[in-house]
Amino acid sequence: MACNSTPMDSCTPPLWNIVSLTPESRFTVLPMPLRILLAIIMIFMIAVGFLGNAIVCMIVYQKPAMRSAINLLLATLAFSDIMLSLLCMPFTAITIITVNWHFGAHFCRISAMLYWFFVLEGVAILLIISVDRFLIIVQRQDKLNPHRAKIMIAISWALSFCISFPSVTGWTFVEVPTRAPQCVLGYTEFPTNRVYAVMLVVTVFFIPFSIMLYSYLCILNTVRRNAVRIHNHAESLCLSQVSKLGLMGLQRPHQMNVDMSFKTRAFTTILILFIGFSLCWLPHTVFSLLSVFSRTFYYSPSFYVTSTCILWLSYLKSVFNPVVYCWRIKKFREACMEFMPKTFQILPKVPGRTRRRIRPSTIYVCSELQSAV
Repeated sequence: MACNSTPMDSCTPPLWNIVSLTPESRFTVLPMPLRILLAIIMIFMIAVGFLGNAIVCMIVYQKPAMRSAINLLLATLAFSDIMLSLLCMPFTAITIITVNWHFGAHFCRISAMLYWFFVLEGVAILLIISVDRFLIIVQRQDKLNPHRAKIMIAISWALSFCISFPSVTGWTFVEVPTRAPQCVLGYTEFPTNRVYAVMLVVTVFFIPFSIMLYSYLCILNTVRRNAVRIHNHAESLCLSQVSKLGLMGLQRPHQMNVDMSFKTRAFTTILILFIGFSLCWLPHTVFSLLSVFSRTFYYSPSFYVTSTCILWLSYLKSVFNPVVYCWRIKKFREACMEFMPKTFQILPKVPGRTRRRIRPSTIYVCSELQSAV
């Protein structure tokens, strides 16, 4: 593994600073005010990502009733985001301000391994949740219990470590940041390094994205077909009941109140997480492939600015998840209010409407009195 730690020779003061290392490695650096602003935003992201994801972990840990299979998976996803926020983001924030990497070449390799390790774990958990939703809604098979979820979590941690660890041992080129605010995959012409880089990117994005996309398309199709079938079945049954009663004036039957929120709301939440994952990681995937295979892109003057924006976007996913939980999950909002000091609880608690928990595989029909399971 080669590492480039060449110090900077000169800087010019315009809006975009051009740093000259070698004839082929001139690159553009963001101006100092903008670098400070990005670092402050990243510090805010670290705080939000840590506190939000820590609340998820505490909810599952302190409340045994919340230790369902899906909640254990979400807690593991939150824990991986916490580790990413604490062990990777602070060094990137410092390097954005100083431009130079001050933590040594060896720690550069370790930080790169930790970055891919926690990202791989988060992606693996999203993949497991997506397949679980597919089995429940499409195949009508609820096979994932807490015990199996713990086994899947242990396997995902082991696989993530095995895939990310070779970056420490020299299986790919990782450059000490003078070209990026973090240790990133660099341009290389060695076939072994390129093969590992492709395997890493495919494992992190392309395979999970393809499986999750297929799962969600099938789920959407199933939910649409079930909604149409339930609507048609309800109208036919209710109209037949009216005709049997011999009523002279046919009135439009009351719309059947089918409580499918348990099926669709959990799926919608996971779908939002999938969309966030795609938006945050598609640019990073393209960036990594271009860095490894394109010499022109890697040694272009705009590489530093591009890498800064791409890495900032990839870290945004750690903050995105707890925001989605707070928005979509009522119990998470209530737990946030419990953990928040009373002096900050400005808004009073509004009791929400309680709904009966419905099994996802249930078929609803219209009976004479009410919807029956």
